Amino acid sequence: MLPLVDEQPDLAPLDLEIGRVLAVVAHPDDVEYGAAAAVAAWTAAGHEVAYLLATRGEAGIDGLEPAECARVREEEQRASARVVGVEVVEFLDHPDGVVEYGVPLRRDITAAVRRHRPDTLLLFNHRETWAPGTLNSPDHRAVGQAGLDAAGDAGNRWVFPELGPPHQVRAALVAGSPLATHAIDVSATVDAGIASLREHRAYLEGLGDHPMADPEFLRVFLEQAGTRFGGRPALAVEVYRF
Repeated sequence: MLPLVDEQPDLAPLDLEIGRVLAVVAHPDDVEYGAAAAVAAWTAAGHEVAYLLATRGEAGIDGLEPAECARVREEEQRASARVVGVEVVEFLDHPDGVVEYGVPLRRDITAAVRRHRPDTLLLFNHRETWAPGTLNSPDHRAVGQAGLDAAGDAGNRWVFPELGPPHQVRAALVAGSPLATHAIDVSATVDAGIASLREHRAYLEGLGDHPMADPEFLRVFLEQAGTRFGGRPALAVEVYRF
């Protein structure tokens, strides 16, 4: 669940060259809850973006058996990515709901970083909470932390040397973090971000009457982040530089 933004310090403009991007998240729909609006802005500006998902989201819809759920959610993720200009979507097939932080996950992400050679990693909240009293999921925490650690692993030639030559990521941007300090202007791509989330039809239907089942929730979320960014709709991010 994404937090709504309370009164917090202003967000600074993101002062780095995005370059090539690899988004690393746990589940189908993670990128779409906010970050896809930024992805749409990047691809429109000519940046290459690829998605790497740790799971196929097979445990994410109560009314669907895991095998069918994985098939449906993979299709929805690929369709969602195309809406914002992303054609490369890869899945690591770690088990949804019980992703474990550790060397195997770090290795898998490191392999993808060395293969795609991104300048920027786009990650999802690795912190324990979204906001005080709102617990983050174990999968998000594990994949987010492993993504940060894999950025260092990928640049060290003596870590996982069998995975090919090292590659140094310049920065990681963590969407959904309660400790966000910077913002990406998505004024022109809010609608694209919402349209991307709408492609997760089966998942959204499975949420029932939950507020996050309505993709228009994103408009409110991005506009609220924008109150800390000069009134422009924005994606708030925590920034790590390497």
